[in-house]
Amino acid sequence: MLNALEVITTVVVGVMVGVEFSVAFVMNRIFNALPEDSDQLARAHGGRMLGAVMPFWYIGSLVLAAIWAFAGWHRHGAGLVVTAGGLLIVSVVMSVLLLVPINNRGKTWTPENRPADWKEQMNRWDRYHYVRVAVIIAAFTLLVAALV
Repeated sequence: MLNALEVITTVVVGVMVGVEFSVAFVMNRIFNALPEDSDQLARAHGGRMLGAVMPFWYIGSLVLAAIWAFAGWHRHGAGLVVTAGGLLIVSVVMSVLLLVPINNRGKTWTPENRPADWKEQMNRWDRYHYVRVAVIIAAFTLLVAALV
């Protein structure tokens, strides 16, 4: 049973890393290259869509890692799982304090009501997101290392 939990946790966190990496290094670059208001519209739609699912994914990943750490406390690699869980906590705190407030504003914007500094706010979100991606990649790496 613990082996299944380990694999499920690693896969869930790994897919989350892939999605967030794609947002940071693929989707946002595509959006930035779109003409006129398309960048802002695409980011607003993405904010609504991913903003609805990511809280469950981040919290779910953290819960799975915590269960793994508790259930596998006696096994080799438990310290790696605990550290990965700590990094997942950092990612949740970063999300709530830094990224979600910007996302909540941005997902309501249209070309008619967006603020003059909307691009600066999106650039700030991107910078925070790069750091969050690095944090969850580190957590994922630790989970994989705990498996071997």
